Amino acid sequence: MFVIYNEKTKYPIKVWLEDINSIDENCLEQAYHLANLPFVHKWVSLMPDTHAGKGMPIGGVIATKDVIIPNAVGVDIGCGMDFIPTNIKVADIKDIQTGNGNIIQSIIGDIMREIPLNQERYKEKQESKVLDEALVNIDKYSESEELLPLIEDGYYQVGSLGGGNHFIELQEDQDGFLCIMLHSGSRHLGKAICDYFHKKATALNNMWFSQVTEEYHLAFLPTESKEGTQYINWMNLALDYAFENRAHMLKKTCDIVKKIIEKHTDLEVLFGEEINCHHNYAALENHYGKNVWVHRKGATRVREGELAVIPGAMGSYSYVVEGKGNPESFCTSSHGAGRCYSRSGAMRTFTTEQVMVDLKENGVVLGKRKKNDVAEECRFAYKDIDVVMANQSDLVTPIRKLKTVGVVKG
Repeated sequence: MFVIYNEKTKYPIKVWLEDINSIDENCLEQAYHLANLPFVHKWVSLMPDTHAGKGMPIGGVIATKDVIIPNAVGVDIGCGMDFIPTNIKVADIKDIQTGNGNIIQSIIGDIMREIPLNQERYKEKQESKVLDEALVNIDKYSESEELLPLIEDGYYQVGSLGGGNHFIELQEDQDGFLCIMLHSGSRHLGKAICDYFHKKATALNNMWFSQVTEEYHLAFLPTESKEGTQYINWMNLALDYAFENRAHMLKKTCDIVKKIIEKHTDLEVLFGEEINCHHNYAALENHYGKNVWVHRKGATRVREGELAVIPGAMGSYSYVVEGKGNPESFCTSSHGAGRCYSRSGAMRTFTTEQVMVDLKENGVVLGKRKKNDVAEECRFAYKDIDVVMANQSDLVTPIRKLKTVGVVKG
């Protein structure tokens, strides 16, 4: 970790990388904007997977006093990871044939049939305790009348994957056991909430002649204001929805894994401890003696002893980690490997054929309806996860290393 503190910064920037040359120019510029906000608590933290985002870098952490910044949470509120291990050895099942290829191929095929991907949704309403509760407490949200239809719409998306960098993976850990990991968020709900409240914050900041300029894309809301309270209510709804969304998908994936393995072998499938964690959110926490709003955008909370999930990229490695509770990062780690190519940059640089050959050579079964954009999320588009992990050795302890054996992408 090193610190940037110069004539461009009002507050220090702590960076979990080797040196300032490891940060791309756009990301650094966004970090300078953060470090000049008047309500920053202590400093800005950048995780080792950091790269430019909208307004705030992905892999960025900022604690604020009495304000909340919609774009410092991001458009996919509650995006995060869900993970569960099994008692099954991959070596015991991978060569067993079914009517739909080997067991891994059969599981991937069933996931694609049963879980909506990308912009797909369920044709019928799904069960959602989160949305049921929101309707019971509708007065909590009614100030933002334009957003109310999102609650009804959410019933058709809960338990669906989405697109982009979202995935469902079958993985093999360092001891050979089959594990399941998935990455998804609050679907359309989170984006609509972010866009709505960023627009409101921008209008209010202009009216207040705020020193936070519009070009920063960091418009804020005082947490005690009507608009700030509404954003926090809606953000927390999206967080609960994202958590439930992942849990529904994991349950369905576990059912598929259990059904197929037990049908084609004499093995009984058992599941271990589930880890379901966010990496796009803001929360009121106490740091250095102050209650502050910690914004984690593409960053994972890792208090001392807390378990979390840090994915790499499809075809590479991922990690389950235990937090060390480092106060300098506000008890935070990276949320993944971090991009080294934009999506369009990856498409220009790597061909579909290159990616498909690489996945095949690494023994990875890919489930994806359209392959022409597969390069966007190839492992070459991301930083080396092991380098990222080395840069945050003071933040987390790896306790499980996982290799992709099958992946479903939107």
